[in-house]
Amino acid sequence: MKTLGVDNILVGVGDLARAKEFYEGVLGLAERFSTGEMALYAIGAETPGLLVCVQDGRPGSMRVWLEVPDAREVAGELGIEPFEVFTGWTVEVPDPWGNVIGLTDYAKQPHLSRTSPP
Repeated sequence: MKTLGVDNILVGVGDLARAKEFYEGVLGLAERFSTGEMALYAIGAETPGLLVCVQDGRPGSMRVWLEVPDAREVAGELGIEPFEVFTGWTVEVPDPWGNVIGLTDYAKQPHLSRTSPP
């Protein structure tokens, strides 16, 4: 499996409004977009960002997503099912301690991928 770089860092929260107060007000991060369930914040000039997501079961959990050329291929190698996201496909796997690593591609938004020409 080939990883291309960090995609996003996902942070589970229990309340999006309170999370926005913290990430915007306290940390001063600029919001790129938000929905009723999540908000993406810029980290400097990087394309990857900090994705704050409402999670009913496990607020406080963090995930790191890494970009791969083809997440469905990786899912096949790992023997697990991928799921569709806005930019393409993702598969998530826990490490031995329960930290979640996502492997995601840009199949639906190839112009954002690290594999597309500059």
